[in-house]
Amino acid sequence: MRWDALFDDLETQLAAGERLDLDAEITERTRTEEAAVELADRLRGSLGLPITVRLASGSTFEGTLSHAGSQALVLDEPRHQVLVPYASAVRYLGLSRLAVPEPSRVRQRLGLASALRGLARDRAALAVLISGGPAGETTLHGVIDRVGRDYLDLAVTGDGEERRAANVRQLATIPLAALAGIRSARTPGSLAAGC
Repeated sequence: MRWDALFDDLETQLAAGERLDLDAEITERTRTEEAAVELADRLRGSLGLPITVRLASGSTFEGTLSHAGSQALVLDEPRHQVLVPYASAVRYLGLSRLAVPEPSRVRQRLGLASALRGLARDRAALAVLISGGPAGETTLHGVIDRVGRDYLDLAVTGDGEERRAANVRQLATIPLAALAGIRSARTPGSLAAGC
């Protein structure tokens, strides 16, 4: 009988050791998988949810997340859509734990400049928020005339004015790195192309 007890004890110890090894392997694999998740994947997993995005300047945007591209997101507010470059955000509230990778290689390559080129093509009237660091942001109203690799040219108009030669007050060249956000009138798909 003592032999039976000894073998049972050894078998129990071996099973416990195997279980600990399996638990350690699962934990390590989970950490490795989590380390590969990008912010854009987490945002895609939160599409359709109400979220809050806080910018470095202290401004916040709240709305339903309707698009998460490779470099920017789009929030639907009641009357507007807001495009927020990931680089201008410092905190997100309300994200799901779900991560959804982008299945399309083409969409993975489309960045912020692609979305801005779509807005320029559509001649959309916009409010462009320019990061001013700790001092806050500056808001310019107008229409994007041109988008380069790392900048945009904005024909500055008064709020609500159409882009006509007589209404253009100045042409502002804005580095994309200084772009805090863009707000447009809410029309389906107006800001979601590219980004």
